[in-house]
Amino acid sequence: MVKFTVEEQRKIMDRKHNIRNMSVIAHVDHGKSTLTDSLVAAAGIIAQESAGDVRMTDTRADEAERGITIKSTGISLYYEMTNESLKSFTGARDGNEYLINLIDSPRHVDFSSEVTAALRITDGDLVVVDCIEGVCVQTETVLRQSLGERIRPVLTVNKMDRCFLELKVDGEEAYQNFQRVIENANVIMATYEDPLLGDVQVYPEKGTVAFSAGLHGWAFTLTNFAKMYASKFGCSESKMMERLWGENFFDSETRKWTTKNTGSATCKRGFVQLCYEPIRMMINTCMNDQKDKLWPMLEKLGIQMKPDEKELMGKPLMKRVMQAWLPASTALLEMMIFHLPSPYTAQRYRVENLYEGPLDDKYAAAIRNCDPEGPLMLYVSKMIPASDKGRFFAFGRVFSGTVSTGMKVRIMSPNYVPGEKKDLYVKSVQRTVIWMGKKQETVDGGCSLW
Repeated sequence: MVKFTVEEQRKIMDRKHNIRNMSVIAHVDHGKSTLTDSLVAAAGIIAQESAGDVRMTDTRADEAERGITIKSTGISLYYEMTNESLKSFTGARDGNEYLINLIDSPRHVDFSSEVTAALRITDGDLVVVDCIEGVCVQTETVLRQSLGERIRPVLTVNKMDRCFLELKVDGEEAYQNFQRVIENANVIMATYEDPLLGDVQVYPEKGTVAFSAGLHGWAFTLTNFAKMYASKFGCSESKMMERLWGENFFDSETRKWTTKNTGSATCKRGFVQLCYEPIRMMINTCMNDQKDKLWPMLEKLGIQMKPDEKELMGKPLMKRVMQAWLPASTALLEMMIFHLPSPYTAQRYRVENLYEGPLDDKYAAAIRNCDPEGPLMLYVSKMIPASDKGRFFAFGRVFSGTVSTGMKVRIMSPNYVPGEKKDLYVKSVQRTVIWMGKKQETVDGGCSLW
């Protein structure tokens, strides 16, 4: 069922602190389009049960057939946070409703022009890396490109289900794999970081790394488990997050934390003992159809299953239980809202990348201040064919001002030279729409900040 209306999205476009413009980047076949389905499911565009199967952002027949994304696609997602979730949020905000403008662009080397188009209109990246294959060459290429555009990254270590269902690796080995993936990503981020962006490296204990299984629609950050355990261990959530990563070991028999493995069979790394093993237990219980054990486990977690879901068996049961316990949409969207910048924040340090004119003129000031009353500055990243032959949608982002139907705009084509009339056109905007993957929704009135 659809949980939002276009009118709701239109209203939130004016709240510049509550918008996140981001893209999903990854090596080919690392699972980013299936992971994107989980984000789309949170906005009610596809059913939660279908997340991972639909590939909502693969809009072309050749994309569905080849199983890869060829053309960059945009979707606007409306997400409402709870007061409880936002209690530790320290940034500026205007209410609990957020608009996430998500670009799912190709990451195959043959489609690099599409990558560039997607990056120019985003402020943040969700970097998706296969937990087994690790950081591959295309991930490095695109990360370098995005950091050059001053785009802030967060990371998700994806295909975690392979550790449980395919490779059956133990907790410590899985931890070392995840740690290696994160370190390799951080080496790239540190190499190409920009002084204006500050530290762009990602840290699980700070909530900028998620662990996910896009195909099955579940994910978590250490924040999820820290909230579960903080009161139990009598410490703050931030302290609990630190204990759940790195050289922190917990002995379940003595109930004590140490910074070294004591060698006891009951002493395991915090992440393994309190995150990995509970997930493994839940998955194994579902896959073995041990429903007599499963229902009490779910009851303790406060999870209720529908009658028809209780009839499921094996992998479908596991998928539904994991989605109910650790929904990917919640973990990933909250990570992006907390740790990726709003347009108001990002345009202050990105203005010199975006605008070629004098940085002290009224246009640069309007971009820097994200001013909806300023002159219209709109970057068109690509032209998308419409259903009418010979007509196109101009897909892009408003950096300042407001665009509306009937408005006259000056169009500076790629070969335009300032001061000359060549490649400079004045046209009227015929229609403004919100792009929703496979369809468009017409917007009445003006649009700003997207």
